[in-house]
Amino acid sequence: LKEALLSSPAKAHQMAAMKVCVSLLLCAAWCATPGRAMEASPIAKIIQMISDLQAKILAEGAQSQKVYEEFAEYCEHRSKDLQYEIKTGKDEKGELEATIAKEDAKSGALGEKIDELAGAIATDEGDLKKATEIREREFADFSAEEKELMEVIDMIKRAIGILEREMAKSGAAMVQLKNSNSVVQALNVLVHAAALSAQDG
Repeated sequence: LKEALLSSPAKAHQMAAMKVCVSLLLCAAWCATPGRAMEASPIAKIIQMISDLQAKILAEGAQSQKVYEEFAEYCEHRSKDLQYEIKTGKDEKGELEATIAKEDAKSGALGEKIDELAGAIATDEGDLKKATEIREREFADFSAEEKELMEVIDMIKRAIGILEREMAKSGAAMVQLKNSNSVVQALNVLVHAAALSAQDG
């Protein structure tokens, strides 16, 4: 098909040249007939004009063939360039599609990781809330116990002060306190001495 396209202008000009040759032969034959000798000069001019026309047509045909071949060569090079660009574009498309698929997979994995972390954070927040509630309850219990203990300590301090004063007045109570075998007995002695002192007062 390429060779046919490249040679089509040349064939057209060859056909035109052949027609001109046929016309020349007919004119020569007509000039050779008897009674035409006197008209040879005008006919020769016509033949010369036809020959010039033929040469002009052949020259134009050669020029057209040259232009056609140059254009065909340009088209061929352009076709190769376009085919290369198409191939390169397809390769780039494949690479981009592979990259997109890879990034999609990575995005999915990251999404799963985010969901996992979100669940862990929610669990930790729930545990922290429970721990905070327990700590607050324990702190409230500790504060109440501390207050109660401080009150008891204060009462014991006052009682010791009173007992010390009373014991200074009563030596018997001090003897009983030294002979006591336990804390409970000692406290009973102190309370009894305090009671006696209160009665005496």
